[in-house]
Amino acid sequence: MKNLKVIAFTHKHVDLKDLGNLVICNEEVESRLINLKHSFDIPEIFYIGTCNRVEFVFYGAHELTPGFIKEFMHKLNFCVPSERLECFLGQVTTYEGMDALNHLLRMSCSLESLVVGEKEILAQVRKAYERCRKSGFTGDFLRLVMDRLVKTAKEVYTHTRISRNPVSVVSLAYRKLREIKLHDNPRILIIGAGETNKNIAKYLQKHRFSNFVVFNRTLEKAQVLGAELNAKAYSLSELNQYKGGFDILISCTGASEPIVDSECYQSLLNGETDKKILVDLAIPNDIHPDVPKNYPIHYIEVYSLQAIASKNLQERYDELAHAEQIISDNIGEFLPLLKQRRVELAMREVPEKVKEIRSFALNEVFATEVGALDANSREVLEKVIDYMEKKYIKVPMVMAKDILVRTNQSDIN
Repeated sequence: MKNLKVIAFTHKHVDLKDLGNLVICNEEVESRLINLKHSFDIPEIFYIGTCNRVEFVFYGAHELTPGFIKEFMHKLNFCVPSERLECFLGQVTTYEGMDALNHLLRMSCSLESLVVGEKEILAQVRKAYERCRKSGFTGDFLRLVMDRLVKTAKEVYTHTRISRNPVSVVSLAYRKLREIKLHDNPRILIIGAGETNKNIAKYLQKHRFSNFVVFNRTLEKAQVLGAELNAKAYSLSELNQYKGGFDILISCTGASEPIVDSECYQSLLNGETDKKILVDLAIPNDIHPDVPKNYPIHYIEVYSLQAIASKNLQERYDELAHAEQIISDNIGEFLPLLKQRRVELAMREVPEKVKEIRSFALNEVFATEVGALDANSREVLEKVIDYMEKKYIKVPMVMAKDILVRTNQSDIN
């Protein structure tokens, strides 16, 4: 177990905007890992790269000294200046042996994620492993580790509430929208083309909403989001003149004052009197307080969503102890299985060795004596030898497995 190693760069120590410099594109993963395997004689390795972590998981007897890590990173040929790479080396986290296994289990269960309980990490780890497995970079040991990561994560997500309730404002806003009875294809007016509105628009588009209009202070950004949504795009300065109507208005800008006041809202209604849906995800609010006060609307605003998100996040953290226990139980189960697998691999040659001894005895050592036997005696001898052969193969393997499984877990190397 001590040969399991992890070299990690994560959101805990590396700024997310810098972490992208260490992500390896899919087209280059194979060539870079081949270089590592050959340079350091690493038997098994796989690489994980996400928006908030870059990790190298491998099996080998290497010591994770600063010198080794430095050479390891240089062999990956990252396109960053040497002084920037030195900075990354000061932000690395390493794990070995049981610490590495515990880290990988916690990571796959999302306990190490930027947002605890986000299940996407398990799919990302599985995909990363599978890509490296198909390229021949992994072997029996990492296969066993990966099987345990998947089993443990599934148990955590099934038997705890760590991922049950959403903790992002965008997902909560979408859920609130879905609770309201909507038209088949409502007209959706989006104010602001930043990340928050992009994300909620993608939620809606994924669920077959398609009637969008985008406004943004910078027209170019509105056009970019509009192209993704197959929507018309306008400058924010044109908002008061828009007469296309809407059923849902979603706003999230960086404005310091409300964007939609009573006058603007009245203009946007363009004579329509039905109850509209307003989603205000801006801080401070983009919609003036007079609008929900004076007009019949369904109002979804960021502060109430943040309160729900905080409550849900606390509930997830309350589940950490339960998740940690599931991880601990799986480590306890895994170690004997690993020992047993080692015995299976070590004893794999026993049957062939026994057969070689049998053949040598019959055809070399006792060839004359056996040749002198009559057919009946030869048949009896063959039956006795067959019986002994099976026992000599089975008994030591069973005994070895039993002995190793009962040994103290700390004896694993």
